[in-house]
Amino acid sequence: MMEYRQYTDDAVALLKELIATPRVSRNEMAAADILEARMKQWGLNPQREANNVWAVAPGFDEGKTTVLLNAHIDTVKPVATWTRDPYAPMVEGDRLYGIGANDCGGGLMALLQVFRILSVQTLPYNLVYLASAEEEVSGKDGVERVLPLLPKVDVAIVGEPTGMQPAVAEKGLMVIDGYAHGVSGHAARNEGVNAIYEALDDLLWLRDYRFKKESELLGPTKMTVTQVESGTQHNVVPDLLHFVIDVRTNEYDKNEDVFAFLQKQMKHCDLKARSFRLHSSCIDMAHPLVQRCMTLGLKPFGSPTLSDQALMPFPSFKLGPGNSARSHSADEYICLSEIEQAIGLYLNIF
Repeated sequence: MMEYRQYTDDAVALLKELIATPRVSRNEMAAADILEARMKQWGLNPQREANNVWAVAPGFDEGKTTVLLNAHIDTVKPVATWTRDPYAPMVEGDRLYGIGANDCGGGLMALLQVFRILSVQTLPYNLVYLASAEEEVSGKDGVERVLPLLPKVDVAIVGEPTGMQPAVAEKGLMVIDGYAHGVSGHAARNEGVNAIYEALDDLLWLRDYRFKKESELLGPTKMTVTQVESGTQHNVVPDLLHFVIDVRTNEYDKNEDVFAFLQKQMKHCDLKARSFRLHSSCIDMAHPLVQRCMTLGLKPFGSPTLSDQALMPFPSFKLGPGNSARSHSADEYICLSEIEQAIGLYLNIF
């Protein structure tokens, strides 16, 4: 067997190719082509649906537990404050700079090498590797589209950057549009109904309300009004106000129940949820993979950020190289040592 150091070198070389290939969500085709070609070169027999690429390790047995190794191909758009070309991979010391290096190129590459190493061995479980698309926008042509094509999955490891500590719970997400209606009129005269004033009581309630059910891992469900827009010009009483609520649910609060509750509290505003599909997720702490992580000295925690776990109807947890604080930031990087250590730790877990 090739030394693990060579697998790290292969991971870094492929990650450099991906960094140099723009792959913003819904535009991952070129990156998926590169990944698919390299997996074919390595004899992994990849399959593809849209811009999702996956492989099943040889010797699949329906009587065995199936483990999914998943990370995403896509990135967000680079922010304006990058001080270097985000699409020019650059190694400086231990750091590899480039868009998507941390989120989640390190996990994507480390898990691929682990799959490559383990797929030639006789395993007591089935192993599936999936590089998915559209994670950053929770798109319907990402993991949601490809899961029905995979074998039945029993548990997944998602390679998001967690510092190689297991994120065993994750908050869900619900985005709500709110509307207050008024009647337009001239601001110089006492006429019209001001939609801004109509919304004030509801906006203050949304600011001050605190959800009661607190999770040990995730804390309470949290909501934040993040956008407000109203009015057309200074001398016209606005007849419409639109606002957006970002809701992050813990495992105790279902998106549908939170939405119904909020609707009942509104005095003047109408609410409309964009989707209920991004639920909170949590894996049992007694799961063998979680227990194995703890045996190795890893510390489970709850994650406030969303991932494709929200769309997985089976137990899953996040575990990957890198630091979540680097994600979506200027001059994003992954450490080469983090990729190498991740490969070794993943193999120890299995």
